Amino acid sequence: MSRSHEVEYCNLELRFDRRLIRNFIKSLIQEGYSLYWNEGENQFTVSIRTGRKLVKLIFQRIGDRFKIVGDYCFKDDKLAELMEKMIGDTRGHAVVKRFRDRQILIESIMFGEIIRMVEINGMEHKILFQRDPVITVLEMKQAILSQRIEQRIPVLRLELDYALIELYDALEAKNAEEIARIKSKLQELQEEMFKLEV
Repeated sequence: MSRSHEVEYCNLELRFDRRLIRNFIKSLIQEGYSLYWNEGENQFTVSIRTGRKLVKLIFQRIGDRFKIVGDYCFKDDKLAELMEKMIGDTRGHAVVKRFRDRQILIESIMFGEIIRMVEINGMEHKILFQRDPVITVLEMKQAILSQRIEQRIPVLRLELDYALIELYDALEAKNAEEIARIKSKLQELQEEMFKLEV
């Protein structure tokens, strides 16, 4: 399974849900890797044994989703293949460096696709491929919204809790006008929460 060259993954920006982590673990087990995982309050760690080396992948929790953090170096074909599949599946960003003998191949990946490939031999470097990153307006909106969503959901939960307390007080006071106002507000907050969690 091991190979004579290594692959390094830097500047990873991959965001995904728990399902993708489960699928990744399942793929590792199917490939015969010895591994264990640990979930804490702020992160999920997957430790994979590759020969005599232990590789720890750290997934940082961001609300209900996760983000992989850190730089990783593999000398294992299959593990590198699984990592690249994850980059593609999440339409993530990364810089991938492939070291072979005295040659380095650097791939810049945006939205899961290679946008630039450079080959370095000693002091010489050659651009093998370069594509202007074509980022659609929709992809830009999704990137902005994903950050807003992660910040908005915890605030929205607090607003819902506070509105429920207000409703309880209004019901105790039997204030029909206030009950109607708060129910309307709760309906709006609930609709917003459904839209964000889809």
